[in-house]
Amino acid sequence: MRDGLDRRAFLAGLGALAGTQAAAAPPAASLRPLARRAGLGPAPPGAEALIAEARLRGTVALGLADVATGRMLETVRPGAALPPASTAKAITALYALDALGPAHRFETRVLAAGELRDGVLKGDLILAGGGDPTLDTDGLAALVEGLQAAGLRAVEGRLRVWAGALPAARAIDAGQPAHVSYNPAVSGLNLNFNRVHFGWARAGADYEVTLQARTARYRPDVRIARMQIADRRSPVYTYEDRAGRDHWTVARGALGAEGARWLPVRRPALYAGEVFQRLAEVAGLRLPAPEAAAALPGGTTTLARRESAPLREILRDMLDYSTNLTAEVAGLAATAAQGARAATLAESGAEMARWAAGALGMESCRFVDHSGLGDASRVTATEMARAMVAAERAGGVRALLEDYDVRDARGRPMRDAPFEVRAKTGTLHFVSALTGYLSVPGGRTLGFAILTGDVAHRETLTRAQLDRPPGARAWAGRSRRLQSALLRRWAQVHSA
Repeated sequence: MRDGLDRRAFLAGLGALAGTQAAAAPPAASLRPLARRAGLGPAPPGAEALIAEARLRGTVALGLADVATGRMLETVRPGAALPPASTAKAITALYALDALGPAHRFETRVLAAGELRDGVLKGDLILAGGGDPTLDTDGLAALVEGLQAAGLRAVEGRLRVWAGALPAARAIDAGQPAHVSYNPAVSGLNLNFNRVHFGWARAGADYEVTLQARTARYRPDVRIARMQIADRRSPVYTYEDRAGRDHWTVARGALGAEGARWLPVRRPALYAGEVFQRLAEVAGLRLPAPEAAAALPGGTTTLARRESAPLREILRDMLDYSTNLTAEVAGLAATAAQGARAATLAESGAEMARWAAGALGMESCRFVDHSGLGDASRVTATEMARAMVAAERAGGVRALLEDYDVRDARGRPMRDAPFEVRAKTGTLHFVSALTGYLSVPGGRTLGFAILTGDVAHRETLTRAQLDRPPGARAWAGRSRRLQSALLRRWAQVHSA
C-alpha cells in the first residue's frame, strides 16, 4: 500500500470506479446476512436489530461496500444526511493529496526588504508564513539561527509578519465555547497550532499564572494574551478582544493547587511575530514589535527558511490526532492550488464538496469547513462508504488511517481479532461517526461508514452547554458500542 496519493493514479482509479456505479448503487433495503458455513456459528443479529438494541436517540445511518467490486452490501437509511464530525478529515486528506501531492511541503521564510550591509539590514525584516500548520516555537528558533548564519546583526526598519498565503479566520466554528483549544484561529502564519499554554500554581493566598508559547525546548512568555483571575465560581473562562490582545479571565473557584491547559489564539500572525521577536532578542538580535503586513513587497531576499515535513506525514498525524487546524490549512491550501477563490472556510469547504461530488461520487455532500468541527456539514453514510472504495482503488487514504480497536460485547478491546479495522473517528456532542476499512479473513476489504446523530437535541444546546452537555458522554458510549457491534457482525457475515 502506498503511503501517499498519486494524482494520475487517483483519477485513473476513479475512472475505473465509474464503470461500476450500477453495481455500487445501494439496495432499496438492507441485505439479509447469508447463513454462515458450518463450524463458524450462527449469523449474528441484523443491523436493524443491533440499532434497536443500542437504544440510541436520534438517527443511525450506515453503508458497507465491497472494495473489489464497488457493490454496496448493506445500507441503513441511505438518504439520511448527518454531520460527519472529524471523519470529514478523511475527505480533506484525499482533497489535499490530490491538489497538492504527497510530497508538498509548507514553507516559512524570513525576508529582507532592503539592503543587508555589514550585518545591518537597511529596511524591514519580514516573517512570511506559507500556511505551515506544524510550525512551533522550535521552528521559529531555527529560523533565528538561520538569520545568525546569514550574518544579520541589526535591523534598522520594522519587523513585519505576513499571513496572506491563506485566508484568515478568527475561529473555525463561531458557535463553539470561546476557550476550547481545538477551535483556534486560522491563517497563513500559524504557531503551536495557534494555542497558548496557560499554567497556574498557588502562591500563598493567590496564584502565579503564566501564558507561554511552550515547546519541549522553549517556554517564552507571551504578551498578546493576558489572563486575570476573577473571584467567581462560574463561568470558568471569559474572553474579550481588547486593545489588540486576547483578554481572558478564569474563575478562582475553578482552580486547584496548580494546573495547566491550552487556550486558543485569535491573532496567530502577531503571536508568531511576538515569539520570533523574543527568540531573536535572546540570541542577541534586537527587533521592534511586530506589525502586520497586508502584502509582500517586491525585491525581497530570503535570509532563512524552514520547510515542513511532507504533506503525507502531516496528514497522517492529522488523522491520528484529529488536529483541526491542520485540516483547515490543508483544505484551504488545496482550494488555492486548484485556482479557486475562497475567502472563508465555508467557501473553501464548498469547493471541497464540489471536488468530492466529481471525484468521489459524493453528490449530496455539504462541507462548511475541512475539519468537521462545524456541525452544519452533511454527508450520507452511503456516500462516505463509496468514497472509501474510490480512495482505496486509487491507493489513497487507508495507509494514513490508524488501527481501530473493536471491542467485544463486554467492552473489552479485541486485541487478537481475526480482522483489521483502519478508520477515522468523529465526535461532536450527540454526533458520532466512524468511517474506514474492514479487512476480513479471506483477504476481502470492505469500505464502511457509520453515522449517528441526535441533531435535533444538539440544536437545542446553548454555546455554554456545548462544553459539557448533560447526557452527551452516555450517548457517545452507546454509539461506540453500536459501532463495534456492527463491525463484529460484518466481519463474521462477510468473511470468506
